[in-house]
Amino acid sequence: MLQPCHTKRKIEAGCDEAGRGCLAGPVFAAAVILPGSPSRHLSERLQDSKKLSPHEREKICVIIKQKAVAWSVAAIDNNEIDKINILNASILAMHKTLDNLKIRPENIIVDGNRFKPYGEIHHKCIVKGDAKYMSIAAASILAKTYRDKYMMSIHKEYPHYGWNKNKGYPTAYHREMIRLHGISQYHRKTFKINEQLKLPL
Repeated sequence: MLQPCHTKRKIEAGCDEAGRGCLAGPVFAAAVILPGSPSRHLSERLQDSKKLSPHEREKICVIIKQKAVAWSVAAIDNNEIDKINILNASILAMHKTLDNLKIRPENIIVDGNRFKPYGEIHHKCIVKGDAKYMSIAAASILAKTYRDKYMMSIHKEYPHYGWNKNKGYPTAYHREMIRLHGISQYHRKTFKINEQLKLPL
């Protein structure tokens, strides 16, 4: 059962990203501030985005945007990822989402174990936070839904990479198509994902 918040009596934003381990496309991030007592209609449907089908995510995405106190989505493209590395790009995307919230949070909870301070606002990194807290789960769903839509749109330009199915992740098929066709304008040139994830902030 997901918890409604980490810190009570504070305006709390949950943050998550999608696309960090991809070979192509931007990294997307979302920030969500939910009501202190989320509606049953929302709370019963929220869970880690990876456990939901695309159709389920689409439906829940609409509910999140209707019920949230505030929400925002931002992206950092592949060229910027190559310049600053994927970890910094993921955090920058999350900072951008926080910038765009119509309400300033008093506390931030972030999925994972890496984040940079956002101004003077207290933050807490939570491993597997999208399976523990509603606002992070909601952010996970928004980020994943928006990124999938983007990858579907650029799939039309380069259908041979199969982005409609792999969404830019390093599947065997995607890697084979890179070998046959080379890279596109949307590919990250820093392909060594495992090494990228270990880079310092």
